[in-house]
Amino acid sequence: MGEGKPKKPERSAAALAGRGNGASVHASLANEIGLRIVRGDYAPGTVLPNEAKWAETFNVSRSAVREAIKMLMAKSLLASRPKVGSRVEPRERWNLLDRDVLAWYATSPDRVTFLKTVQEFRHIIEPEASAFAALRRTEAQMEEISAACRQMKEAETLQARTEADTRFHLAILRAAGNDLLVPLGVLIEQAFNHLFMHVTRKGDDLDQAMKLHEAIERNIRLRRPEAARNAVRKLLAATDKVVGRAPDDAG
Repeated sequence: MGEGKPKKPERSAAALAGRGNGASVHASLANEIGLRIVRGDYAPGTVLPNEAKWAETFNVSRSAVREAIKMLMAKSLLASRPKVGSRVEPRERWNLLDRDVLAWYATSPDRVTFLKTVQEFRHIIEPEASAFAALRRTEAQMEEISAACRQMKEAETLQARTEADTRFHLAILRAAGNDLLVPLGVLIEQAFNHLFMHVTRKGDDLDQAMKLHEAIERNIRLRRPEAARNAVRKLLAATDKVVGRAPDDAG
């Protein structure tokens, strides 16, 4: 932070906490500092301002700063060392599967890279997950997939469609019957939501996208693993075209 006379606090503790609830001040402060780290305000290796400076900047207690720093250390964004302070960790150490870190990453200036990263992850996971879902899904899981597909088609707003789209894909991950995919789906829910919001807003042919989702649903329902796998690949190829466009976007 800059030298010279003390500046007026950027945000009060109450503003950081949203409703002024002191118990949430440290979480809101962690959100503010974490966002700055992920968007590149503080490069890896940078030593952050000390507790006293953060407390002055945001008009919060030093104990709130201390708790916020602990939260960011738990997410592997920071490391704290005696007589050195809190240093920003190399990017490869960040826990990008953490919900908060994902949210900060999704709103950073490097958003297009984030969207492409999520899309690559989908290529790795979703075709096979859909094939397993076709083999293993229960009737209850199938109803969950089908309901989300219907809700996508019936949605009247961008947000409603995006939320149904996310539910659709997460339901397929659950139906795949692999225990590791269940918590993974929960962790990447925000990532999917950001991606689908972008794709739905920027896509040229929502009707075609809907047909591709319906093909996935149909093949899982009919227990056709190879057809389900191929249907997902077609959807991903269509999504690649939207994600790969130059970002006049990032909107």
